[in-house]
Amino acid sequence: MKANPSNGLTRRQFLQLGGLAALSLAARPLRRGTGVKFGRVVDKTLSAYDQPAFSAATARQFSLDDILPIVRTVQGPEGPAHNADWHEIEGGGYVHSGLLQPVDFLLNEPVDGLSVNGQLAEVTVPYTDAYALFTKSGAPAYRYYFHSTHWVNALIIDERTLTAWYRVMDDKFDHRTYFVQAEHLRLLPERELSPISPDVPLRDKRLEVRIQDQLVIAYEYGDPVLLAQVATGDEAANPNWRTPVGSFQTYYKRASRHMIAGNLALGNYDLPGVPWVCYFTNLGHAFHGTYWHNDFGRPRSHGCVNLKPDDARWLFRWTMPAVPPERQLKYDFEGTWVDIVA
Repeated sequence: MKANPSNGLTRRQFLQLGGLAALSLAARPLRRGTGVKFGRVVDKTLSAYDQPAFSAATARQFSLDDILPIVRTVQGPEGPAHNADWHEIEGGGYVHSGLLQPVDFLLNEPVDGLSVNGQLAEVTVPYTDAYALFTKSGAPAYRYYFHSTHWVNALIIDERTLTAWYRVMDDKFDHRTYFVQAEHLRLLPERELSPISPDVPLRDKRLEVRIQDQLVIAYEYGDPVLLAQVATGDEAANPNWRTPVGSFQTYYKRASRHMIAGNLALGNYDLPGVPWVCYFTNLGHAFHGTYWHNDFGRPRSHGCVNLKPDDARWLFRWTMPAVPPERQLKYDFEGTWVDIVA
């Protein structure tokens, strides 16, 4: 069964589809192509100031997962130096861009006939809740965020409500599945997963991470083809979070990974659907996309190289080994060389 496609959704419709209880903005449509941008608050609290500076007076307060319409982006006169972007938000006030994830509201037509091995999908709304049962009974098991990626292997229709759900496979726990409203996930076509510059020999591709500059540069035949800001390990906060320096290879890749570490009460993490993961050490150091912050240009990770999701997607497609679209992962004895310098 296929649902009707949508070119956008009103705030009321999205609330009815299971999300955004924190949205308290004036009721007006949020649709594709309007030019309006939105950001999701990624910290427990976020202050809006009456000027684009942390030294200014606090104008408003927001909470985790509030969705804020962005009027414009300006450069704050006081920085911070690594990221001086401030967003003026609808209703007044300025928020620093580092704790506001850029998001969109896009609905998708559910697709049936999926392979039992799964197809890769990405979340296209600010967030969507994942349930153990598609009846939506009980509390959500997880919340999936915009630009996170997940493997889905079945379309389920709730005959009582005619709601379409995708069954999502959890790659961290065997045989564990969740159900997410299908309209909130976009299946990724093969053309968006195909390798970039596949004819360039392995020896002629190289990545360089400059920790001091918080940059990654991709080279082909010695010429730069991509430069992107990153966030490497915050060893000032914890020496164990240092990003290792040296030469490595991207020997193991997967387009989605459920990342978990340690005791959540001690500040560790449980992050489903981390997108576009390229591992370069057997201790778990990797390049990957990031949806839990938007603050690139300074160290703030637990050792990995955080990238904006679109930059991470490009690196995933450009680096070796190439991962076939139907495969969740690919190991190889060698991959693209990575030089990490202090």
